[in-house]
Amino acid sequence: MMNDSELLMDAMHRGAERIRSIVLALQNFSRHDEASYKQINIHQGIESTLLMLQHRFRKTNYRNAIEIIKQYDDLPQITCFPSELNQVFMHLLNNAVDALNEEAENFQANNRAADFNNTHTISIRTKAIDGENTVRISIADNGMGIPDKIRGCIFDPFFPTKPVGKGSGLG
Repeated sequence: MMNDSELLMDAMHRGAERIRSIVLALQNFSRHDEASYKQINIHQGIESTLLMLQHRFRKTNYRNAIEIIKQYDDLPQITCFPSELNQVFMHLLNNAVDALNEEAENFQANNRAADFNNTHTISIRTKAIDGENTVRISIADNGMGIPDKIRGCIFDPFFPTKPVGKGSGLG
């Protein structure tokens, strides 16, 4: 009986720590209580976004888990609008997951799952650009890419790259 209560307390402690980390990530992501234009550590924003999206990276019925590959450079604090930048990270990462999911679903629907590369990755790289006071952030997935017929339109305001009812048109 004592062993069961210890296990229960341990599980409750882990659950509380997980809730605490999610709340901190949400607070960092929203930056609601901070000035709108300020210096930040860009990696904290990326990590908060990844934590909030971790459920989307898990294995599904039609694809294996998505591996996140991070290559972070040693970056200085940058001055930006952190909440808006975190929204950009959220949209880019969501779009990458959607692309990988769509590709996996298409292969499964065409009974070609055996031909499909089961390794799904999203790479995130940051780099300080010497002498330019600039930071480069690259987010890429190993999906099939953007079709040529819509590539020229993706930066048009509200251009839909997904079927009606999917996506926000704000990516």
